[in-house]
Amino acid sequence: MGPCFYNTFTKLPKVFKLTYYRFMQELGPHFSLDLFLKARDYTIRAVHEVASKVEIGMNENDGHLLIDQTLEKLGSEKKWHPNKFRIGKNTIKSFREKSDLSITLQENDIFFIDIGPVFFGHEGDFGKTFCIGESDLFDNAIQSCEEVFQKTRSHWIKEKSSGEELYNYATRIASELGFELNTSMNGHRIGDFPHAIHFKGKLGEINISPKENIWILEILLKHPSNQYGAFFEDILYSDSSSVSK
Repeated sequence: MGPCFYNTFTKLPKVFKLTYYRFMQELGPHFSLDLFLKARDYTIRAVHEVASKVEIGMNENDGHLLIDQTLEKLGSEKKWHPNKFRIGKNTIKSFREKSDLSITLQENDIFFIDIGPVFFGHEGDFGKTFCIGESDLFDNAIQSCEEVFQKTRSHWIKEKSSGEELYNYATRIASELGFELNTSMNGHRIGDFPHAIHFKGKLGEINISPKENIWILEILLKHPSNQYGAFFEDILYSDSSSVSK
């Protein structure tokens, strides 16, 4: 929701706002929760398969090739967003920022994978950071990133927070853990393909509580003084849901 649209939207009568809020959380006529969760499982599996094959000396183009090969093997129908494979200092970059492609994976290094495939007509989206070799600093960044995600998800469950409130909360938790949250990566819709017919905006911009399973919570952390970060994303799911943890 850009600033011009937001300024217009805030002046609309309440009945129109409520209609729009309902629409932004709609699903297509062919949505199946079982197929959606199956697509999520395949997406998570793909990320871990790629990570297991990553080797020292690879560059980001090598990583993209590995992702494409893995998704093809698993039967992905298409990509609904470009894949990302970030190494080293590129891990602090948000989705639309360009990587330094001269970087190669070093011994004791950090990288993340973010993929958006379509399986069974439903969108997957999962991102996770990994450390190759040994590094307490990188391990701490990865653990902190996933802790921010889980604490923010728990806050949403308990408080029924809006998307905007969730990212304010995530910013505070990240700071407590010694990191900066990049709020340009602030979540989005997901569902049966394409979700964009319902809502193209950001989770962090909505002032209603997001429904479970159809919103992605993105967490991108940056170390305050060093050139590395960590990324984690997954759907917002409740503790009582059938989502595999």
